[in-house]
Formats: sequence, structure tokens, C-alpha cells
Amino acid sequence: MGAGGDLPLLLALAALAAAESVAWAAVGVPELGGLAAAQAGLDLATGLVVSDPGPRAAQVLAVLLESVPVVLVGASVRVPERAVRRLRAVMRRSGAVLLAAGRWPGADVQLRVAPVGWTGVGRGHGLLRGRRVTVTAGGRGAAAAPRSAELWLPGPDGLVGVTDVTDVTDTAGVTDTAGVTEQGAAEAVRGGARADLRVVG
Repeated sequence: MGAGGDLPLLLALAALAAAESVAWAAVGVPELGGLAAAQAGLDLATGLVVSDPGPRAAQVLAVLLESVPVVLVGASVRVPERAVRRLRAVMRRSGAVLLAAGRWPGADVQLRVAPVGWTGVGRGHGLLRGRRVTVTAGGRGAAAAPRSAELWLPGPDGLVGVTDVTDVTDTAGVTDTAGVTEQGAAEAVRGGARADLRVVG
């Protein structure tokens, strides 16, 4: 399961997670536009959007997690902690991945995004071509030691990737050439299908 506030990062991870299964869903994410989802790599023909799940959000999520491999959840969606435990059981059974755009109880990994800057803007003019951010991952268990990477989100080519492998370090300053590459992100999300919860954002 994933939780975090950066929608482009969530969309990139959702696209990676849905690459093999194709189907995906978004619940309570009114800011999600079709163009942004398509540019991130999500197939609009196989997506399901529930703009407002109302007071039965836990039931809506349970149904979706039984049948859809990748589910995005908006920050405004609130689920009681006892319902979160039931959803974890559903995810273990179905192998689905949940990416939450906010804090989620019991999440294993939290990804935080800090802006670094944009490219393409000159002295007061130009076109925004790429956004550089620093993504920091931390959490529990194997993810307890925080690690950071500077990413294009997206880059000038429209893709997500590490800006420069030599810039990728963990918080202790040790070079980490694995970093948070697109492949690494995909493995992290797929790992969430086996773990109980995985947080992103």
C-alpha cells in the first residue's frame, strides 16, 4: 500500500504496477485528470474512477481490491483502523496494490517528495520541460534506513528517472547506484502486493 501527497509520483508508480495487469482504479482523487493519467502511462480504457466513495469508502475499497490490481486512494478518503486491517487481509488474498495520497495506518514505507526545481524557464520566460525532485523513502523493517534520490518527475522527455546516478545517495551520504530508478520503483510496488502495506508519496 502506498501513501503520499505527490500525485505525479503516485501515477508513475501506479503505471508501473499496472503495466502487467493493465487494470487500475482511483477512489476519491478529484484532482486526477485523464490527460495526466494517460501521460503517466495508465490505460484510460481499463481505468475505473470513483470520484466520491462517501461514508462507505471501506466497502468500496474492499470490492475494488478484490478485483482491480492497482488502486489509487485520495487524501480525503478516511477509513477506520479496524477496516484497514480487513483491507490488508483482502490485499494479501488478492495481491492488489493500494497507493494512498495521504497517511495510511500501518503503512510499511513512506515516500516523501521535496521540490528541487524546474527546467525550461529562462529569465522570466520559457516553457516548463522537466521537474526535479528529491524523493526520500523510509519506513519500517527493511525500509527503516531512509534513502534519497533526485528524480525527474517528469523529465524533459516526459519520463520518470534518476537525474544523475552519481547524485543518488542515502541519508548517510553513501553513494547508492541502485537508487530509486523506474525499475526499482516497480519492484517496490510489486513487493507491496506481497507485503501488507506499502506507502508512497
